[in-house]
Amino acid sequence: MEQSLIAFAAAQGIPLMENEILSRHTTFHIGGPARFFAMPQTAAQTAALLDYAREAGLCHTVIGNGSNLLVPDEGYAGLVIRMPEGEPAWDGNEVTVSAGFSLARLSAQAAERGLGGLTFAQGIPGTVGGAVVMNAGAYGGEIRDTLMGSVCYTPQGIRRLSAAEHGFSYRHSVYSDHSAWIVLEAAFRLVLADREQLAAEMADFALRRREKQPLEYPSAGSAFKRPAGNFAGKLIEDAGLKGFAVGGAQVSEKHAGFVINRGGATCADVLALMEHVQHTVYERFGVMLEPEVRLLR
Repeated sequence: MEQSLIAFAAAQGIPLMENEILSRHTTFHIGGPARFFAMPQTAAQTAALLDYAREAGLCHTVIGNGSNLLVPDEGYAGLVIRMPEGEPAWDGNEVTVSAGFSLARLSAQAAERGLGGLTFAQGIPGTVGGAVVMNAGAYGGEIRDTLMGSVCYTPQGIRRLSAAEHGFSYRHSVYSDHSAWIVLEAAFRLVLADREQLAAEMADFALRRREKQPLEYPSAGSAFKRPAGNFAGKLIEDAGLKGFAVGGAQVSEKHAGFVINRGGATCADVLALMEHVQHTVYERFGVMLEPEVRLLR
């Protein structure tokens, strides 16, 4: 099977690496090697590779910037597919963009064009595809506010979803319920706005992030989802866990909602730390925190 995959990728013109260290591809800087790591350049190549992997029974997963991902120390025995980063196609106040394109870069490009609606994403480190899947948001804005629709891979073929078909809610979309559906591209409709005002808004968001978030350390952003009627960071801090550490993993002293890699953290460290946080917060407040970080299995 391995030689067949190598031959298939070569025939399709898809770059394929063996035993690629995944810590290089996650913002946590944690994780062992992927047996195969593919970098398709187009949506068509991505779909062909997904079809091949599914039909061959090959264990596979897709990633963007790895900004919400925790990879096991032993790595991943199958195929990791890094989504394409093709440049956005602009048409007035509308834009179509590949799933692997940086959400923050899209936000910056929109602002430079005098288009608002994505300034909230200024410092979000993920890709467009991941943002659509989890309805990413910050500072009062969410992906669903401007999304027109998306194109996705499904085992039954390519499918187009309208905005209404995404079933958006807090950190959730229809993609959350269909793991085999993979976002290939998304389209947004933005609004005309003053460039200077947009720049000031983004600068303000950037300053607030630097002041409140531990951006100087590797992390995967918020470690836990916001529980109904509360905030994960506040519950963790009130439980006395700010600064609590397991190995190289630590609850940030700057923002208790973040688990950081303060140097040499392993996946096992992070998992043990998160489990301790969940157990302690549940014992103290009766709230079971749900991880926002995805563990690669």
